[in-house]
Amino acid sequence: MAEGRIIKALSGFYYVKSEDTIFACKGRGVFRKRKVSPLVGDFVSFQVTDELEGYITEIKPRDNALKRPPIANINQAVIVSSAKMPDFSPLLLDRFLVLVESKQIDPIIFITKMDLLTEEEQSTIEAFARDYADIGYDVECLTSKAGRDLTYLEDYFNDKVTVIAGQSGVGKSSILNGLDPSLLIETDDISMRLGRGKHTTRYVELVEIGNGLVADTPGFSALDFSDIELETLADCFPDIHARQGDCRFRRCMHIQEPHCAVKDAVEQNKIKSYRYNNYVSFYNEIKSRKPRYS
Repeated sequence: MAEGRIIKALSGFYYVKSEDTIFACKGRGVFRKRKVSPLVGDFVSFQVTDELEGYITEIKPRDNALKRPPIANINQAVIVSSAKMPDFSPLLLDRFLVLVESKQIDPIIFITKMDLLTEEEQSTIEAFARDYADIGYDVECLTSKAGRDLTYLEDYFNDKVTVIAGQSGVGKSSILNGLDPSLLIETDDISMRLGRGKHTTRYVELVEIGNGLVADTPGFSALDFSDIELETLADCFPDIHARQGDCRFRRCMHIQEPHCAVKDAVEQNKIKSYRYNNYVSFYNEIKSRKPRYS
């Protein structure tokens, strides 16, 4: 019996790296019966059946897991938002942030295509970048120049397992190529009609960047909060979470309750109104979710 980590899932095979060797493995039927699927990032035990083939016998306990992208045991997430084409959206960025915060994954924000902006647009995006940096997030603003060298960003990835996620067309694959040009990951142009890119990444794979592992993942433009409860939503907003202990009521939801420290902070511009409005929008979305039955 051998052990390793799944670094790629493609066409029914799970590619498991064990020491310096990669084995193409199948999952056993017992996982399907238990409705458990191996994920990229999983630590597994597997039985070698041929020189470089085998089948997975056990999935080790996970620290965390994401559904979209399907990946497990992540330390941090680089959330990529473009400044333009597609336009920067604090609402979409906050959806990504809430999802990774709910999984206790450390977020980093990369804002791409800064060179495509007018001076007025650049000032607006830089103000957003300062807002998120003031909350406590690491924020990097990047250009869209082809072939640019991004190796100066390697320190973010050393000794970490990182997922790169964001709306399609924001430049996730281009970032990986800039970090390691030898990867030659496929990229595509932006659709001018739709304002978004084509999905050039069709599977999840962990690749080595510096001294860490990074996942290039299929692009997507929507996130649901099916695993997040109303009572924990505020914990996914660090700027709100930091003040909720000062509310009059212990279980204040920061919506209609009186003497709410969060709403006071919004009025004083200590919490940005768009952040609070996004919180309220997500709150209402979760509240209107259909009940789940086991």
